[in-house]
Amino acid sequence: MYCINCGVELADSETRCPLCGTVVFHPELERPSGEKPFPPDTRSPEEPVSRAGLLFVLTSFFSLALVITLLCDWRINGGITWSGYAACAILTCYVVFVLPLWFHSPNPVIFVPADFAVVSAYLLYIDLKTGGRWFLPFAFPVVGGLGLIVTAVIALRRYVRRGRFFVYGGAMVALGVFMPVMEYLLNLTFAIRHKLIWSIYPLAVFVLFGAMLLVAASCRSLRESLHKKFFL
Repeated sequence: MYCINCGVELADSETRCPLCGTVVFHPELERPSGEKPFPPDTRSPEEPVSRAGLLFVLTSFFSLALVITLLCDWRINGGITWSGYAACAILTCYVVFVLPLWFHSPNPVIFVPADFAVVSAYLLYIDLKTGGRWFLPFAFPVVGGLGLIVTAVIALRRYVRRGRFFVYGGAMVALGVFMPVMEYLLNLTFAIRHKLIWSIYPLAVFVLFGAMLLVAASCRSLRESLHKKFFL
């Protein structure tokens, strides 16, 4: 006798498949009451990890790293010099990776823009400390543009049930168009060159794939074929 789900060979006394757990039923075969060929599972169930305890440990780890960084800089240099960059990086990582874990169902439409805002604040701190004057003409529009594209994709996928090919295709086209804008801002801010060079290649790739997704979204038969073959 074989399991109808995974195909593993079964003993006549089995009531469930020992591999996948599928119920064994044969209407014409009477089950003998003999000993099962596999021993019962005697392992004790694993205790679930406390969510609050894990978050407390992570928060303590980040806090300890922050305090040690500031104290080392203060003890060696007599003030806050290099530790400001490290401390802001630690806070940024905590907000991006740990803060959403405090909520049972964090809304990415809220947290993703917050993450981009924190990254922008970190870049602003670096700009002010170094006197680079590149935040407003370059970093702010680049991070803000990427944040708007990513947030729009997440919001559409969360609140609009259909049209995911349109969403992803439009996002790829938007990213492709954004590449020349980013290179232009880079050239303008740092006076590198007066023409576009490398951004043409990602523009062509993103627009090509985005157009393919938009065509697939417009053609129902093609969309169904992709769904059947690639589960898209």
